[in-house]
Amino acid sequence: MDQSIEFDLSLIKRYDHAGPRYTSYPTALELHEGFTEINYRQQVEQSNAVGGPLSLYFHIPFCDTVCYYCACNKIITNNRKHAEPYLHNLYQEIALQGRLFDSKRIINQLHWGGGTPTFLTAEQMQKLMDVTRQYFNLRDDDKGEYSIEIDPRAADDQTIPLLRNLGFNRISLGVQDFDTNVQKAVNRIQTEQETFAVMDAARELGFRSISIDLIYGLPLQTVASFAKTLDKILAASPDRLSIFNYAHLPSRFKTQRQINDADLPDPKIKLDILKMIIQRLQDEGYVYIGMDHFAKPNDELAVSQRENKLYRNFQGYSTHSDCDLIGLGITSIGRIADSYIQNVKDLNTYASLIEQQNLPVFKGLILNDDDKLRRAIITQLICHFYLDYSSIEDKYNIVFDDYFAAELQSLKNMEQDGLVVLSFKQIDVLPAGRLLIRNICMVFDRYLAPKQQQFSKVI
Repeated sequence: MDQSIEFDLSLIKRYDHAGPRYTSYPTALELHEGFTEINYRQQVEQSNAVGGPLSLYFHIPFCDTVCYYCACNKIITNNRKHAEPYLHNLYQEIALQGRLFDSKRIINQLHWGGGTPTFLTAEQMQKLMDVTRQYFNLRDDDKGEYSIEIDPRAADDQTIPLLRNLGFNRISLGVQDFDTNVQKAVNRIQTEQETFAVMDAARELGFRSISIDLIYGLPLQTVASFAKTLDKILAASPDRLSIFNYAHLPSRFKTQRQINDADLPDPKIKLDILKMIIQRLQDEGYVYIGMDHFAKPNDELAVSQRENKLYRNFQGYSTHSDCDLIGLGITSIGRIADSYIQNVKDLNTYASLIEQQNLPVFKGLILNDDDKLRRAIITQLICHFYLDYSSIEDKYNIVFDDYFAAELQSLKNMEQDGLVVLSFKQIDVLPAGRLLIRNICMVFDRYLAPKQQQFSKVI
């Protein structure tokens, strides 16, 4: 498989519209409050009937300090004791959820996100994993994909050994930018020393994958300043990089109002930074997985993509397409059988429901046949950059050219622009179209039109 990309400035400018990131289809905007705990339990029954491995996601919402760019659901506090009531309720939810699922179903994938999961004390992290193991069938052979997001500022020399002992074998480190002026502008002061100390410890202890998160488009960034950060990161040779486009939406995210709009790089500089990033990573041998993600050619994500086994879920790209996903904690989103489910978003409602021994379901969606068909198409395109019509026709009993006549007509304009090639039974995304894969997927999104501006721009 050709995993190269091409930076075409004229195409990027023409197609740089707002659109979903497609961590799900339909997107989370389609979830509604008419979906109840009863619906959820019915979907779990369907899931158990099919069987197979499971995935767990835990949302740990606490942070020491607020990063002004952040759009996550978080609680800012320095007091670790503030996590205790939340953890108490989380343990109860684990028990409630664990009793619903067949105990023989093994947990192939586990992820702690946030917030800052390493905000928790060693004792709190140990107990959370102990309670999880009590109610779910966690692996003991280190063959699962057990990952955690780490803020290096909230880690010391005991943190990484503890996480390894708990069973984690993958870490994702938030860096964003090493430039001191940029760090001050976004209120995230983080040294190179504390960052690379975590990476070194993880390598020594046998973590299988180390990923670094960076953001371009932050205030005061320039091509030269971001190149220095990128050089330092590449010298440390992470297995994966996630380099996100900063979406400045202060009307939606209150903390972003602390950023001085005048300090944000203009669109031309952002594109110049992106072009530099792509060139540098290609020169270093990283391959483009898609949607801001890069990996070494021998990383599991890159291998899975070449073997047509890559998947995409609410945590991003994944090698475990066969796992139903259980979301735990406030705001977490899961995928069970034919449904998506999101938990309630505030601590008080969460605590009240748990106290009543109710699942904290806030809203959800049961996918219809058309949703599942379009999800399969979007997943194939966004993960593998091609679509074979026959596999879709056989599974969903349709004639592709007839069912998607309007969509194929729309794609002809993209073909003329050099984004795709349309053949008799296949769509191939060309290197110039891979940066714009969201645009290509949007052609198949039947919910998009009235809600498009609620998403960030694709570049």
